[in-house]
Amino acid sequence: MRMKSKWGKNGKQRSVADNASATAFIAWRIAQDALLDLENEDYQTESLKQRMDVVVEFVIFLAHLADRITFERMSTAEREEFVVTMVKHLARTHQSSMEEISGVKDYKDDFIKLVNERMSDYADMPYEEGEPSFTMRRYLGSKVQQVMGERYNKWVETQVLEINAPEAIKHLKKAIDDLYKPAF
Repeated sequence: MRMKSKWGKNGKQRSVADNASATAFIAWRIAQDALLDLENEDYQTESLKQRMDVVVEFVIFLAHLADRITFERMSTAEREEFVVTMVKHLARTHQSSMEEISGVKDYKDDFIKLVNERMSDYADMPYEEGEPSFTMRRYLGSKVQQVMGERYNKWVETQVLEINAPEAIKHLKKAIDDLYKPAF
């Protein structure tokens, strides 16, 4: 997967909000790529709504990881601003996407509620030596499995746990590292 994850070399210092918005955009792209990879492995979705639900599970996982990754890079206030800005950006993207799929109404409240539920769940799981634990990756797999339905009940969790989650983690870490590198 190729995507731009570096700021231009104009020497401009980027704000926490700038980096959070860029991270949200990248996380959304990573989640879309994970969905496409699942479909290429013959885990087909049955509707656009189901596709969106898979993307949402991945972006929430990635938002939580972004919080964990930035833990040592930022103060508590900066991290709070980073996560809030990132989630707001994701909520706007979700809103726009859902309006195209299901018509105009407010989707943000349900999205934010789900983010809060999942973030709470992930917060109780270990994050060991800079890596999401097996438990975190398995939880993501189980949530994707629930979205995908009974047809893939047996194997999609393993696919996400062993292949899609590690790939998504790798891309997110690289993006955050790139965004926080000095311009020169």
